[in-house]
Amino acid sequence: MKTLHFDCFAGISGDMTLGALVDLGLDPEDLRRELEKLGLPGWKLDFRREERRGINGMRAVVDLEGRRDHEAWDDGPEEPRGYHHHDHEHSGEHLHEHSRDHDRSHEHPHVHSHGHEHSGEHSHRSWRDIRDLIERSGIGDGAKRRALDIFSRVAEAESRIHGTPVEDIGFHELGALDSIIDIVGAAIGLELLKPDRITAGEVELGGGTVRCAHGILPVPAPATLILCQGLPVRTGGFDREMTTPTGAAILAASVDEFITGPRGFTEIKTGYGIGTRKMDKPNVLRVSWREERIADAGMDLIAEELILIETNIDDMSGEALGFLMERLFEGGALDVTLSPCVMKKSRPGTIVSVLCPPYNPEVLRRILLAHSTTIGFREIPIRRLSLRREAGTLAGEYGEVRTKTVFRNGQSLRTKIEFEDRARLARERDISLADAEELMKKGTPG
Repeated sequence: MKTLHFDCFAGISGDMTLGALVDLGLDPEDLRRELEKLGLPGWKLDFRREERRGINGMRAVVDLEGRRDHEAWDDGPEEPRGYHHHDHEHSGEHLHEHSRDHDRSHEHPHVHSHGHEHSGEHSHRSWRDIRDLIERSGIGDGAKRRALDIFSRVAEAESRIHGTPVEDIGFHELGALDSIIDIVGAAIGLELLKPDRITAGEVELGGGTVRCAHGILPVPAPATLILCQGLPVRTGGFDREMTTPTGAAILAASVDEFITGPRGFTEIKTGYGIGTRKMDKPNVLRVSWREERIADAGMDLIAEELILIETNIDDMSGEALGFLMERLFEGGALDVTLSPCVMKKSRPGTIVSVLCPPYNPEVLRRILLAHSTTIGFREIPIRRLSLRREAGTLAGEYGEVRTKTVFRNGQSLRTKIEFEDRARLARERDISLADAEELMKKGTPG
C-alpha cells in the first residue's frame, strides 16, 4: 500500500506542502497545468532548490501580480501573509504588499467579515465566490472535492471566531489568490500522486505571538486551534508560529490516520518542503513514501486507532434513520451500521454505530444531535485491523471501471468492481449486478 506520510516536526503551511510534494516527485508542470484550469490571472508558481540547516529541499515561490516573496530572513516582526493592516475605519492605501511578502510560509490569508465597514477601497473574494470558482473549474473531481473540503474548513473556523455566517466570510483579494494557489495546489498534488493512504505524526504549532489584522495574538492563532481540534499537536518547539490555518486544514481534510506511538515502517523516498525563514532549527516539512510494518505483517494487516460512537434509538422511522446514515457518511464517517435491539420496557430499537478517525468526531457528534432523536451517545476507542487493499482500474469494452483488490500474505486474494460501476452496466443492460461484474472482469487491467 502506498502510504504518504507527513512529518510536521517544524509545522506545516500551504506553500511548504507544495514544495515537499514536488521534492517527493510531483511534476511541477502537471501541477501548473491543472492550476491553470481555474482560469485565474495574476499568479506565477515557481520551485527552486534551497537549504535549511543542512537539509536540502524544494521551496515553492508564488509571484502575485509581480509581487514575489522576499528572500529568506532571520529576524523581524511576523506579519500574516495576505493581511493588510487597518483599524476598520481608516482610509488610504493598504499595506498588504510587505505584510504578505515577509514570510509567506507561516502566515495567514486575510479573512474579512463583510459586516465590518471600511472607508478605503477593499477588494475581497467571499467564500461563496471561491467555492463557485472551484466548482466551475476544469480541475479533476477528486482534487475539486478535496480543495472544497480544505477551504470550507478554513471558512468555518473563521466563521466561528468572528460570529459571522460562513457564507459571508471573505478573503482579501491577494490573500485569497495566495490561498487558492496553496489549497487547490495541495489538493491537485495529492490527487496526482495517488496515495492509497495518508498518515501524519504529531504536529508542531510553535509558540510566541503572531501579528494579524486585528492585532497581536498568541500562537496558535484562533483559527489554527479550531482546525487542529482532535489532532495530536505540540507547542513550544519554536518561538514562532509554525503551523498556519491552511496547513492545519490540509491535514484535517486529508490525513487518514495520525500516528503518535511507535510504528515500524520501511522508508521508500523522502521529500522536503522548504520554509521561508532561516532559523536555528530546520524550517522544513518532511513528506515520505513508506511501507508500514505491523506485528502481523505476514497477513498484510493494517492497524488503525479509531473511535466508535454508538447510540440507541427507539423513536425514529426507517426513512429518518436512512437519512441520518447519509449525513454521517457525508460528515466523514468511515462506516455506519444500524442494528436492531430490544431496549428497556421491551421496546424495539436501533443501535446506530459510527466509526470515525480519532481527529474528526466533532462533526459526527453534531450530526447525531441535529439529525437524530438521541440525547447522548457512547464513545469507545478501538483498534481496527484490516487486510491490505489497493485501488485499481479495469479498461475494457464497457469503459474504465474502478476496482479494489484485497491482499493476504502478499498475494492477491480477490478483486471487486466498485458498486457504482457495476450498477451502471446493470441498468444499461437490464442484467443483475453479478452478471455485470462478470462482463466487466473480461476487461484488461488499466
